[in-house]
Amino acid sequence: MRKQVVILTTCSEDWGGSEELWAKSIPFIMDAGHPVTVCKGEIATKHPKFIELKRLGVSFQEIYPSLPSIRKRITRRIENEFWKWRNRKSELPGLVLHPSVHAFETYLRQTKPALVVISQGINFDGLAFAYPCLQLGIPYVIIAQKAVDFYWPLPADRRLMRELLLHANRCFFVSRHNLRVTEEQFGVRLKNGEVIFNPVKIKVPIPYPERQSSFRFCCIARLFLLDKGQDMLLRVLSLEKWKQRPIHVSFIGKGVDKEALVELAELLDVKNVSFEAYTDQVDKVWETHHALILPSRSEGLPLTIMEAMMAGRPVITTNAGGNAELLEEGVSGYIALPVETSLDEAMERAWQQRNRWQEIGQNASQHIARTVPSSPEEILGKKLVAIL
Repeated sequence: MRKQVVILTTCSEDWGGSEELWAKSIPFIMDAGHPVTVCKGEIATKHPKFIELKRLGVSFQEIYPSLPSIRKRITRRIENEFWKWRNRKSELPGLVLHPSVHAFETYLRQTKPALVVISQGINFDGLAFAYPCLQLGIPYVIIAQKAVDFYWPLPADRRLMRELLLHANRCFFVSRHNLRVTEEQFGVRLKNGEVIFNPVKIKVPIPYPERQSSFRFCCIARLFLLDKGQDMLLRVLSLEKWKQRPIHVSFIGKGVDKEALVELAELLDVKNVSFEAYTDQVDKVWETHHALILPSRSEGLPLTIMEAMMAGRPVITTNAGGNAELLEEGVSGYIALPVETSLDEAMERAWQQRNRWQEIGQNASQHIARTVPSSPEEILGKKLVAIL
């Protein structure tokens, strides 16, 4: 029997790394004969990833589309005032009273899907969309791509959020850290919780590049300081010893903080860096770079770490989120605390062992090949089908 599966993503960007897991699980759901609809506030239908999904036969549903600029400003202001008033009159937490949740509930009532998958950026930013599922008796699954030690749910929302987690069929997390932090934030053990990896694009090691004029690090990450901490890296690179060494750091990615980072590099007189556009051809990046450096403040378990390891490159990173769960200090990478002094110390340890980087990269590649399943997306897809 064909059973409708709805995947709702809370990603605010056109597409993000957090989308890869659910997106790549879709063929396995559809191969089992079940149609899939992707729901999102706004869907960038011209984005290559959504074009690819459309070719597969996936349908789309916007739940809070944008409006023309003038009309948008007026309409949003009226809506905000209305929902402030309604929140005061309602006994329900405000998180479930947003117009997008109401629109999603209306869609669920019309379509009556057999399963809803809610993909979140952090561990509770999409839980409101589980509320209408619970009210309508529709099974749902939660995916969380990140949990932040210092970002907790609002007290007014916490009790309902906990119930929504407990009533989920499954709660998937991309690292042990994220599962543990979620349990601690909500004061409960999630017997329905488990860790599932994100899919890795790179499947085999990439030949280690010869050193040209410098050792080339890359920092592949969204240019978003609150999470990715590139400002810490620039401050370390502003130390005289790093200015004098034959190194180059490529910042690869896009994001709202690019201008701030470029200006910070200029202010600190850090010249051995470049800011390069995002690319989905990460294998090409590793043909010319010797190591990954990722100075995160908060994380899930970044794809860029797993891809660097699979490519055969050492990783220098912080212990934010699940970053360090796949690494062994001095064997497959170098681990710092998410502060500048510790990052500098980890980079120094790596620098003193730079003649071992190829060996360390080989250790990393062998370890991740043993640890991470070759197709996490297939595992997820089959788990979802089993629920139907």
